[in-house]
Amino acid sequence: MSEQPVIIECAINGVTRKERNPHVARTASEIHDEVLACVDAGAGIIHAHNEKIRMTGRAATDDYLAAWRPLLDARPDILWYPTGVSAQDITTRLEHLELLCDELGPRMRMTYVDPGSCNVAWLDADGLPTGYSYVHSFEDIAAFFAFCERRALAPSIAIYEPGWLWTTLHYHHAGRLPRGAMIKLYFSGPQDMFGRGRGASFGLPPTPAALQAYLDMLAGTDLPWSVSVWGGDLMETPLARLALERGGHLHVGLEEFAGESTPTNVELIEQCVRLAAEVGRPVATCSTAADMLGLTPIEEHAS
Repeated sequence: MSEQPVIIECAINGVTRKERNPHVARTASEIHDEVLACVDAGAGIIHAHNEKIRMTGRAATDDYLAAWRPLLDARPDILWYPTGVSAQDITTRLEHLELLCDELGPRMRMTYVDPGSCNVAWLDADGLPTGYSYVHSFEDIAAFFAFCERRALAPSIAIYEPGWLWTTLHYHHAGRLPRGAMIKLYFSGPQDMFGRGRGASFGLPPTPAALQAYLDMLAGTDLPWSVSVWGGDLMETPLARLALERGGHLHVGLEEFAGESTPTNVELIEQCVRLAAEVGRPVATCSTAADMLGLTPIEEHAS
């Protein structure tokens, strides 16, 4: 059993609205306070959306900066990354990330990378799947990894489907996976991705066999990985304990949580901390998480 520190990542908001969970942070001031509370509770990485995913470019950048500039001025150690924008062309998808790098400098150390395409579903009135196609071409994927290399950003890599992991592993085996990569294994819970209680959305279910399938693919690599359940509750599945016992990490938050209760992000993190203590793994701080991923310390960037 691994005794290395466990990285708890918290996806604090996503597209979750207050109608679904009144505790979700949407405004800059709410995000500021929520991030500090989550880091103090044990989160080693923070993932955050801004107010509106349809904002792009300068507007998206400024909305992020309203929360994150004062946060990082006070706590430059916080390890975080933003999300994408609703856009088709790769230039627009990357524009706000480029601008955030310009504005925040070395305090911008991670970014998201989605290395594949899939249908994200929910059930219609007849119980049949409908939804949308979430698409990243191989050219898009190459552009995102090239952006990571050029900006010295660690890629936080979502795995919605097994094919996404194959693509990532091909980059890894070719020596082209950027430094600091974290593999996030996403499993589909009993509700859809947006928590409407209408069936699983994508990919594999949160079962030991599904986790083992991914771990079989990762065998022979030293890539760090975490588990997450979208449209459900990670802590009510066997995956959280199994991940901790197998040397993995945990990804929770109001972006993905769906259930009868309306917990806070801090409460979800505290559950992870308690389980880690039971398994015998310490909890990584932001600085520890950065060290584990091999990220360049901010002070070295500055020098």
